[in-house]
Amino acid sequence: VAVAVLLLVAANGFQGAMMAPTEILAEQHFWSVSKMLTEDSVTRDEDGIISVDVDYLDRSLTVGLLTGSQSKKSKLALHERIASGEVDIVIGTHAVIQDEVDIPNLALAVVDEQHRFGVMQRAALRGKGKRPHLLAMTATPIPRSLIQTVYGDMDRSTIDEMPPGRLGIKTRWVESGKRNAAYGFIRKEVTKGRQAFIVCPLIEESEVLQTRAATNEYERLSREVFPDLKIGLLHGRMPFAEKESLMESFKSGELDVLVATPVVEVGIDIPNATVMFV
Repeated sequence: VAVAVLLLVAANGFQGAMMAPTEILAEQHFWSVSKMLTEDSVTRDEDGIISVDVDYLDRSLTVGLLTGSQSKKSKLALHERIASGEVDIVIGTHAVIQDEVDIPNLALAVVDEQHRFGVMQRAALRGKGKRPHLLAMTATPIPRSLIQTVYGDMDRSTIDEMPPGRLGIKTRWVESGKRNAAYGFIRKEVTKGRQAFIVCPLIEESEVLQTRAATNEYERLSREVFPDLKIGLLHGRMPFAEKESLMESFKSGELDVLVATPVVEVGIDIPNATVMFV
């Protein structure tokens, strides 16, 4: 849906922007959008911008990725090319709404996982243009957005069908005393050639919150529960290049289990991962 309207905007000489809550998701959208626009292989230039040839347009479309962890030099180059109108579609995190980012021809603002953003953040994205259209996307609509649809301030479109071939999701609550049974189910899925996420709420242990930390859980699982499996650790404090490399390893099947913080809970597309243990 987002790609269709972004393409329409770009085809008419305007710019579109998509904001996602995490760098991992923004990076995923960056490549997904680019691959949807062309069947040819795509590569970034020195500033991290992709140029794609779209069949029914008489020019190439450019897609840029803007995140907080990029180098200052890279961000400055991107800012200049976005401000000049050279970049048709800007995809990024909160970095897109920083004061130094100018999107002069912005006609469409797309907010993905909109429940993860505050009112002011969403308004800041729209404020980059002269009253651009807004597309807010979420599987978890917040009360304020629902009220806006009730009173006519926003139109609502609902996708109530699963993608072709997609199976239903089964949710189970497991008591702490039966944790080993859950681990056994994960091992069973891995034996079938599948993969699993294990999500922890924190990166490190907290004296205040009695919850499991990703770093400790990673060490414990690697040592005591799944010593024979390949396990990775992912959290928000890691450098972006390291996160990108780790996700690529997981996508390619090099890792069996990925222990992570909620940085992975939003929209990550790993078709071979069949279990998420929270």
